[in-house]
Amino acid sequence: MKYALISVYKKEGIEEIADTLKDKGYIIIATSGTREYLKEHGIETRDITDFTGFPQILDGRVKTLSPTIFAGILARRNVKRDMATISSAGIPLIDIVIVNLYPFSEHLEDNIDQLMEFIDIGGPSLVRAAAKNFKDVAVVVDPLDYPEFLRRVREERLDLEYKKYLALKAFEFVTEYDILIAKTLKRKFQLDTERLFLSLKKGLPLRYGENPHQKGWIYINGDERDTFLRTIKKLWGKALSYNNILDAYSAWKLLVELNPPACVIVKHNNPCGVAEGKTILEAYKKALEGDPISAFGGIVALSDEINPELAFELNNIFLEIVMAPSFPDEVLSILKKKKNRRLLIIPLKKGREKLEFRWVDGDFLVEEEDSAILEKETIRIVSGELTEELLEELVFAYKVVKHVRSNAIVVTKDRGTLGIGAGQMNRVQAVKIALENAGKKAEGAVLASDGFFPFTDSIELAHQYGIKAIIQPGGSVRDEEVIKKAQELNITMVLTGIRHFGH
Repeated sequence: MKYALISVYKKEGIEEIADTLKDKGYIIIATSGTREYLKEHGIETRDITDFTGFPQILDGRVKTLSPTIFAGILARRNVKRDMATISSAGIPLIDIVIVNLYPFSEHLEDNIDQLMEFIDIGGPSLVRAAAKNFKDVAVVVDPLDYPEFLRRVREERLDLEYKKYLALKAFEFVTEYDILIAKTLKRKFQLDTERLFLSLKKGLPLRYGENPHQKGWIYINGDERDTFLRTIKKLWGKALSYNNILDAYSAWKLLVELNPPACVIVKHNNPCGVAEGKTILEAYKKALEGDPISAFGGIVALSDEINPELAFELNNIFLEIVMAPSFPDEVLSILKKKKNRRLLIIPLKKGREKLEFRWVDGDFLVEEEDSAILEKETIRIVSGELTEELLEELVFAYKVVKHVRSNAIVVTKDRGTLGIGAGQMNRVQAVKIALENAGKKAEGAVLASDGFFPFTDSIELAHQYGIKAIIQPGGSVRDEEVIKKAQELNITMVLTGIRHFGH
């Protein structure tokens, strides 16, 4: 006789497989819930308790953990002593195991006692046993595999290569399941341990990596629900590239920190134009004015729904991606006239604080995300006077500089960027670039720095361009000299105590 074991939490679709297995001469062993479901569909099965001779106990916590079951799965058909043991004990061989697990991922916010009831014990054990003995046993864990498995059962083609695929997938499933449990309990228990686990699943294909000769992939973090890549939606345009994703994510991270209506334009993973406005059209125009040359071929992120007037403005320049929370049909018809553009729907709220990873030759650098929020009350005035309006401008500038690669300098006026100096090896060079980009508009503007000023030369340069206020973290051994120079040049200066290096 041929035996198949079926024990599934999510039962939809299993009836067709069970019916086909019956037609192929299999006796089906099933746990109580699965057995009842199959009975409703006219399919008779053998109760697992009759098969093992042992009843379910502890409210169903123990039902499949039986030597009869595991010996029937694990016995090596080509090992004589295994087969002799099985035969003398009268244990049938189980050739097919179909299991899916308690949905732990759907109960992450339950209290701890409720959550623990969704940690599957018998299911992963069955899966591991069947996968270990893949040469003799076919194991199915993913309902997405049901159609192909069903076709092969009908054609009697459960060959070794297919069993290898099923076994590998089975081990991946139980590993992912255990990782989610460990990470969730670490959060629930508020404990730290020596290990950090990631569970990644291949997602959307990318056109290529950073350059066309490099392949690129997206892998989705299996135990996160509100990540950027899970929540964006592409409405229009060709496939995204590796750089598109990086730039889009950079734009979104800054956008969600701004006060809407707001616009962020990103080029090469740095903002080149950022603004807040009274309307979303005004915010876009101000952001574009900040650096219209760099904006060409850039990525635009908008905090509000796009209206037709703004859509026509967006069509006046080549943009790789336009991102917004929504696109009315009339706007889509306008924006789709640009064939080489992508349109993305984005969320406007940021998820909980996360860890950031950097790949270092096979290992990882890990840090908490830079989620420090600048509180107005913690800002220290060390030079000049500070009005509420000027404070708001400085806070805006500091939000922007946080998202520029170090060494970073941002010049703003009226909640719009005028010049940005990014990624320079020395700070005065970053100041020079930002002020040169701002030009005469820098008169009466403010300047933000992501790190302290090591010398007074940057302050003197800012004064030459008419900068009226500077916001910086402080912390230099020459802070007193720098502050004294700002006082001497009648520049308002505030210290935040928060550095925002971005390497």
